[in-house]
Order: sequence, then structure tokens, then C-alpha cells
Amino acid sequence: MQKFVLASGNKGKLNEFAEMFSEFHIEVLPQSDFAVSEVAETGTTFVENAIIKARHAAEATGLPAIADDSGLEVDALQGAPGIYSARYSGENATAEGNYQKLLTALKDTAAPRTARFQCVLVYMRHAKDPTPIIAQAAWEGSIGDAPQGAEGHGYDPIFIPEGMQQTAAEISSEQKNALSHRGKALALLLDAFKAQGIIA
Repeated sequence: MQKFVLASGNKGKLNEFAEMFSEFHIEVLPQSDFAVSEVAETGTTFVENAIIKARHAAEATGLPAIADDSGLEVDALQGAPGIYSARYSGENATAEGNYQKLLTALKDTAAPRTARFQCVLVYMRHAKDPTPIIAQAAWEGSIGDAPQGAEGHGYDPIFIPEGMQQTAAEISSEQKNALSHRGKALALLLDAFKAQGIIA
């Protein structure tokens, strides 16, 4: 059983990763299991922040690390909240605080409410890995008028995937894994792992 450290303590993300990797006999452990401190995300892009987080986790644990930097881009808000998605409503942001702030920001706009979730995954074999594997994918959709559904996490209750009537918080985790930005980025990461012989 290979062990990777996930550069996150987010339970929702951990569950998604654990589900996707279990069939390959890979155990994904949260960095909180190793008392790894949070690292300042000083990058200006999802890619930069994912590399910062993966390097920090690999350095602290000595294990290969996977980091995810993801967020929501809303076209009417020039791509906001973007890299600030997790802390959009302030330092002690909650998921509800974030999506309520977003709904308020869109309240008086006549522009289309198109949006997408972006996910960048970075895999580093070790902290000095000069060629980390980077996988990026998006999930297109739009922002609803009010939160709906109790599944998922983050902005899921207000995000309506393209071609659907329900929000991302109203579909099953299986459906979400097949459609979502993270599911698609994970599939690309797995393809890269197979191509490089990291998994059989």
C-alpha cells in the first residue's frame, strides 16, 4: 500500500481523494495526521499555491504529496472569488458566509451568472521535485439565486452545473466525482501516474 500525504485538512476533499485512490491501493493521509502546519498561500494563481502546499507537506512528512488548489470563478465578478474562494468572506470564513457574500455581490448585476469551478492538482515525489505532475480541469455552470441541497461542500449549494437543473449540493457523490473539476483533474492525474509508472 503506497502512502501519499494530502496537503489539506479538508474532510470533504479527503473523502473525495480517498474514494478515487482506494482501488489503486494508495492510502491518502491528511497532513493533519502529521501535525503539518498550514502554509501561507502567497501565489497569485491556483498552480503556484498548489505547488507551495505540496512542497510544504512533502518537506514536513518525507512522503510524496498531493495538493489541490481550487476555487470558483464568476464571470460577472471578473473571475472572483478565484484563489480567494476559501476565505472570500474574511479570515474566519465559513462556506455559508462565502456563498452568501457571493449571492449579495451578484444581486444587482444584469450580467449572465456563468461560472466555473477550477481545480489544479500537483503531485510532488519529494520536496525538491523539479518536475511535479500538474493536472488542471474545470467544471462549467452558473450561479443560482438561492442555496439548494445538503450534499457536497463549499459553494456547491449555489452552483448549477451546465446542463442540469439541480445544484452540485443536490447530486450524489458518485455523480459529482464523475462530473466535477476535481474528479476530472484526478482522472488526468491518474493517467499521468499510469504513464509514469507510479501506479500499475
